[in-house]
Formats: sequence, C-alpha cells, structure tokens
Amino acid sequence: MAKVPGSVLAASGLVGGYGVARWTRKRELGGVVLAVAGAAAARQWRERAGGTAAGALSAAYVAAFAGSHPLAKKVGAWPAVFGAAGAVALASWAVADRRG
Repeated sequence: MAKVPGSVLAASGLVGGYGVARWTRKRELGGVVLAVAGAAAARQWRERAGGTAAGALSAAYVAAFAGSHPLAKKVGAWPAVFGAAGAVALASWAVADRRG
C-alpha cells in the first residue's frame, strides 16, 4: 500500500481542519483534524528525512496555522488557509517528499 506524502497530509490537515471547524461550528473538531493530520505528516517526515527535518516541518505546520489567522484579516479566511497549506506542502515536498 502506498503511503500518502507528508505534503498532502499537512495541506489536508490545514484545509480540512478549517473546513470542519467552520462547517460544524465546533473549533475543537477542527483542532482534532489539524492535530491528527499533523501527527501523520510528522511521522512521514521523520521516516523520509529524519528527526531534525520532521521537527522543522512540524514547526512550519504550526506556524502556518497560526499565521493564517492574521493573514485572514487581510485576504479572507479561505485564501489564507489555502496559502498556508500551499506553503507547508511546498516546504514538505522540498525537504522530505521528493526523496521518497
């Protein structure tokens, strides 16, 4: 069975977490989606690029989540989320996914 790349997991966690929180009106459920996808992505990153890279990409994932909030005030919620997800996916691909 093929593994889902960390870039896809991370982007899906950011977009899916926001979508779940918005549509259910329960931020906690969105947080669960965000956390589960982030943990799965971190596992992939560790397997493909090692612990240091996984730590850096995990920090980027959290920073993208946090950074999307002030960005949303300037460009709107969905564009901010998609921008953050794209940035993390690109970083993930560059650091870990293109190796596997």
